[in-house]
Amino acid sequence: MDAIAIIPARLASTRLPGKVLREIAGKPMLAWVYEAARRSPLLRDVIVATDSEEVMEACRRNKWPARMTSAAHRSGTERVHEVAQTIKADVYLNVQGDEPLTRPEHIETLVGLMRNTEVQVGTLKTSAAINDINNPNAVKVTTGLAGRSLYFSRSTIPFDRSGETRYFKHLGMYAYRKPALDRFVTLPESELERSERLEQLRFLENGIAIHVAETRFDTIGVDTEDDLRRVEEILATGSHR
Repeated sequence: MDAIAIIPARLASTRLPGKVLREIAGKPMLAWVYEAARRSPLLRDVIVATDSEEVMEACRRNKWPARMTSAAHRSGTERVHEVAQTIKADVYLNVQGDEPLTRPEHIETLVGLMRNTEVQVGTLKTSAAINDINNPNAVKVTTGLAGRSLYFSRSTIPFDRSGETRYFKHLGMYAYRKPALDRFVTLPESELERSERLEQLRFLENGIAIHVAETRFDTIGVDTEDDLRRVEEILATGSHR
């Protein structure tokens, strides 16, 4: 299976401006993401997709393949779709530029999920840590018996009436086939997507199944200075390896 990874890397983040180029343990956040994806032998290529000349310059300096994409994109999925118009592959992985704890094992699990040719969109989940269960910045996911997602939410789902509920945190990495990408960009922002600010809900509201594979490797998406400090401590000590 021919798979490539695309790393959407916006510089104009609202909560933590310029975060993909912020230094963590001696190198830019984007370097941690790119190098982790590049270590996977399952990817033909890893490409940074940005709308920032500053990010492009960092890519040129480090010899990372990169594409300049439209500043009008509202989501990483739209940015991945633009790159997919000119680069052919069986599967496109969206590895977000603010996930510096990305590991080759995440790539392996996603690619493995997509070996089922019926899967159009895939993503990952992991057991939620106690402090993530009620944290709205940690997205929760529920899935059916066949592994298809039922819902993603910033709320604590499902309700723990039994006292025995196991919660799963969604990891914001995706794999798509091109027909799913092509359809996504034709659809308007959905009501649930707008309410939760979760782009994947556009797929679900329009009847496009998202299959979910479990990984034991958690990540921390960096959105705040506190997230940055937590990740730096992990990467500086090498405790994520």
